[in-house]
Amino acid sequence: MLAGLLDASHLMPLDALPERAGEYAQAAGFTDVLIYVADLRGEELHLLTGPNGVPPGADRDIRIDGTAPGRAFQLGRLTPVAPQKAQDAVWWVPVVDGTERLGLLRLRSAYDDARAREDADRLAGLLALLITGKRTSSDTLARLMRTEPLNIGAEMAWNLMPPRTFADGRVVIAASLEPAYQISGDVYEYALDGPLVHLTLFDAMGHDNGAGLCGALALGACRNARRQGADLAAKGEAVETALIDQYNYRRYATGILATLDTRDGVLSWVNRGHHPPVIIRGNRWSSHLQCPPAHPMGTGLGLESTVCREQLEPGDRVVLYTDGITEARGADDREFGLERFTDFLVRHQIDGLPVPETLRRLVQAVLDYHDGELQDDATVLMCEWLGPAVDDTERAAALTGLPLSDPPPTAPSTTENGSSQP
Repeated sequence: MLAGLLDASHLMPLDALPERAGEYAQAAGFTDVLIYVADLRGEELHLLTGPNGVPPGADRDIRIDGTAPGRAFQLGRLTPVAPQKAQDAVWWVPVVDGTERLGLLRLRSAYDDARAREDADRLAGLLALLITGKRTSSDTLARLMRTEPLNIGAEMAWNLMPPRTFADGRVVIAASLEPAYQISGDVYEYALDGPLVHLTLFDAMGHDNGAGLCGALALGACRNARRQGADLAAKGEAVETALIDQYNYRRYATGILATLDTRDGVLSWVNRGHHPPVIIRGNRWSSHLQCPPAHPMGTGLGLESTVCREQLEPGDRVVLYTDGITEARGADDREFGLERFTDFLVRHQIDGLPVPETLRRLVQAVLDYHDGELQDDATVLMCEWLGPAVDDTERAAALTGLPLSDPPPTAPSTTENGSSQP
């Protein structure tokens, strides 16, 4: 099943994936294969269809909140379809690339045992890789992931930023950005460089296409400087230079530029006129991290950048955010507020929800508080330091809702004449 689908994938457009997946899945006893992908906001699952359209009896769209398949997506668990209408088992299987939740696989299995469930998980994993590899060249998938049109800023931002979730044995990173379809100037980035994890959040002034262009330029300048070896202060200066050269002091961006050394848990950061980071420690809000801020990038005010440092403990969560989160106002004109924001993160951490699901629910809470219409971009970038060991992944798997994989088998030792030793 897996080898055949992988071989076929090299010359396969994404539109052909549902049909080909169904064909090769038969080798493992799977039939009625359906592939669903989540929309940008995480509200609905949409059926990926081929040339033959929607199969008879299949749902084209499925709400995530309040449904059984939605629950499988939220928690990242293989879930039986109930009630069963036949002797065969029917499952919802999460489609996850790394730790990024893409959607669900629905299939019918002739076998209902551990081996069949493992085969279903592996099929979903391969489909995730294929979808991720082909999505940058597929307008079919881009349209399927939208429930409303994107503005130009959102079109640029979503194609510039990394996936919203990443994890290994050292860190768990998750991000959210709203309004997903009408982005102005917010952008985030994270990147790994050996033991270093770079975290970046920018908020460009304005709420027009110019803000989106300014945010994209800031992100590009920061990325370019970082990959040439620039330190935190120099990255901020590179962004400042790029914005002044392009806009001649007419536009600016605030931001946090941070680096976490996963070997010892030291967080270093520079504040360029932005809200300071928050540390959540031991299921309680610790406080803002204090650091003298330099001026917003693009203003040329000449304030020196200060690199500040904080010693983290394993399990600490560093939270970067923009003012659209805390300053969203309800019907009574009261702000959502920093206390409500951090309390939400702490409560859902205690509940044991996967980190990506916590941020998805946070976004829904902010939108509900503001009657579904935000006046400013609301962005969160959260990073939890787990420790220095990249291969110690049990905690990361639990935090992201992934089943823990078995370790690779150890090769048997051999004697001098080549016979195996126990």
